[in-house]
Amino acid sequence: MDRIRFITKVKREDIFVQDVQKEAEYVAMDGNTYYIKGCKCTFLGIAFVLSGLLCWAGISQVIGNSVSTAFKNAFGIPQITTTVVLVAVSACIVLRKNASVKVLDMVVPIMACAYIAITFFIIAKNITQLPAVFGSIFSHAFGLKPLVGGGLGAVVMNGVKRGLFSNEAGSGSAPCAAAAAEVDHPVTQGLIQSLGVFIDTLAICSCTAFLMLLAPAEVIEGLEGMDLLQGAMNYHLGRFGVIFIAVILFLFSFSTFIGILYYARSNVAYIFKDTWAAQTGYKIFALVMLFIGGIAAYSFVWDLGDLGVGLMTIFNMLAIIPLSGQAIASLKDYEKNFSIKKKNKIILKEE
Repeated sequence: MDRIRFITKVKREDIFVQDVQKEAEYVAMDGNTYYIKGCKCTFLGIAFVLSGLLCWAGISQVIGNSVSTAFKNAFGIPQITTTVVLVAVSACIVLRKNASVKVLDMVVPIMACAYIAITFFIIAKNITQLPAVFGSIFSHAFGLKPLVGGGLGAVVMNGVKRGLFSNEAGSGSAPCAAAAAEVDHPVTQGLIQSLGVFIDTLAICSCTAFLMLLAPAEVIEGLEGMDLLQGAMNYHLGRFGVIFIAVILFLFSFSTFIGILYYARSNVAYIFKDTWAAQTGYKIFALVMLFIGGIAAYSFVWDLGDLGVGLMTIFNMLAIIPLSGQAIASLKDYEKNFSIKKKNKIILKEE
């Protein structure tokens, strides 16, 4: 599945960057709605935009729920209190004309590296248990019991849903970020964006899974979502682990919320025009969903996001398949130019 998402990501970013270089007015726009225009299907573009707005509203719910639950576990703060503060702080920032928090540009990468370092430390500390962990993964996914009981389909479906959330590959949301890129060839950006599949899913998500699976079953039994992760961290690192997850999650979630509103901006403009009223209206809607998610049940908050990202992926695939010829031609051109540049460098060194 990750290989498929890798291919679609290269293709999607390639098509977008190639087209966007032709018209500078789209540099700050959403790449997806632009190349969907290339399919000459207005309905498809509108359907994708609406599903995207629905998806990001669902993600707002997930953010609110994750942060409020994490702070409740770490500091004993009621979820309603954390949610109100989170929404208030978010509103003060996103309702401004140019919503950004420069300090997050420095803090979030540092915290991400710290999280990866801690997960590697825990895995290395329990490395002798890894064979049993892999055995558990394969037995629960492909064993006779899940196969007979229909569990295999549920595992695959849940993996696809969470995979789309982790790296966005195939859903069509990443071109919103690729729209700001300045590269010498469209395939360059496609290859860069495709790294997200490996970093997000195969590295970070796998490390998180190992953290939870390395904890005894009786410690995490019956837990889900943030309770599950913090329960495992409490076993490995004690109270520090629980607080660390709460702090790092707040930073990640806050920056993600600002990011999805940036994504949504071009989608709102595509249908409702880029007016203050339209943009502010969606921001308020997202803040409301952020509040609802903070006080709602874990299973409820994922439903809307899953529906939105599922529809986005369907509409996105309908758009990029007809444009696949353009993507392949661009890839061949990149490979040809890359080999020429490489030969030229060798000749210059020899001279």
